[in-house]
Amino acid sequence: MIGRRELMGGAVAAAGLAGRAPAQAQAQSAWPDRPIRWIVGYPPGGASDTFARLIGGQMGTRLGQNVVVENRPGGGAVVASEAVARSPADGYTWMHVDNGILTYNPALYARLPYDPDRDFAGVGFIGLFPLYLVTRNESPWQDFQQLLAASRSRAPTYGTPAVASPHHLAMELLKRRSGLAAEHVPYRGGPAAMQDLLAGNVDVIVIDTATGTPFIRDNRVRTLVALTDARTRLAPNVPTAKELGFDAVAYGWQGMSVPTGTPAPVIARLSEEMIRAMQSDAIAPRLRDLDIEYRPWSPAEFQAFVGRENALWRPLIRDLGIRLDS
Repeated sequence: MIGRRELMGGAVAAAGLAGRAPAQAQAQSAWPDRPIRWIVGYPPGGASDTFARLIGGQMGTRLGQNVVVENRPGGGAVVASEAVARSPADGYTWMHVDNGILTYNPALYARLPYDPDRDFAGVGFIGLFPLYLVTRNESPWQDFQQLLAASRSRAPTYGTPAVASPHHLAMELLKRRSGLAAEHVPYRGGPAAMQDLLAGNVDVIVIDTATGTPFIRDNRVRTLVALTDARTRLAPNVPTAKELGFDAVAYGWQGMSVPTGTPAPVIARLSEEMIRAMQSDAIAPRLRDLDIEYRPWSPAEFQAFVGRENALWRPLIRDLGIRLDS
């Protein structure tokens, strides 16, 4: 028989469980009740920092709390990624993510203090940053086909903002798919690469719209090919690699994630407010001006996109033997 003491103990336990669910629901309904941190793994002033501040400002107003952007540069954003991965999954710490953080780093480092596939849950998408291959206006190559033909006798040099940047990996994909020969010259950022191109110290560079827009728009460089799905508003007369018969599509991209385990209702609210912010009059025109391609993806759609990126780029990085911790 079950005694009175066991019955009383069971009743107390049941009451405790019954009380916990409303308490958790109340905590979620009260969210957010204090400022929120948006962690950026790069220094102030860059594209990631700029968009975090713009979007965070819009979202904070709607959420009724300040969104404080916290820059933690270092080690390919590994320092920042580890900090967020170890933060409470309560919706008060957001991570500014990109190709490197979610897709490249597991292939670039033998050991990481975080696992992007396990430790982060996608919230929202910021945009695809188109990539272009450009050269000087005085260059002998009028189009990509001429560059490709010339590379068979002398490999040109190509500049990018950094080793293992989206620009570097995009060019290596283009080389593999087209047969182009070219030697990599890494720089410290896109502006430095552009400066050396104009000075005649490198033959071509891969540039994104954040740095390259004024040069492409004002015809200060010759754009040879776009590595996009379709022709862009910025360079409507420039063919894509796909049009030329080479399956080489590559973008820089950014988004926002939170620690895995963040309550689903919180993620849903963040997704809703992020989509609203991205489509606001304060942000949408900036995206159009830079020809950044926005997609109002749900968290599940963003996660699916990252999965496709992982399947393409991680094997390529390993095949190329690029390592950042050796």
